[in-house]
Amino acid sequence: MTSLMAIRDMLALEGRLQAAQISQRTATPLPLVEAMLMRLEAMGRATCVAVEVDGCFSGQCRTCPEGKACQPRWWMLRQ
Repeated sequence: MTSLMAIRDMLALEGRLQAAQISQRTATPLPLVEAMLMRLEAMGRATCVAVEVDGCFSGQCRTCPEGKACQPRWWMLRQ
């Protein structure tokens, strides 16, 4: 089982990571990693950055039923 400090240290070393990457590297369930990242964000230690994807296949992101689910969410330490 991983801890908040381990996730914080991982973000400090890597710069930015996705929750799925952290989950895979620490062998921790994704929902738990996401909850820990949200806790770090609430504490003011981490921030979520949504990266704009230029290669939208349909060009209809505003009307897409998935919303912006195709855009990757990266986590990084707050400066």
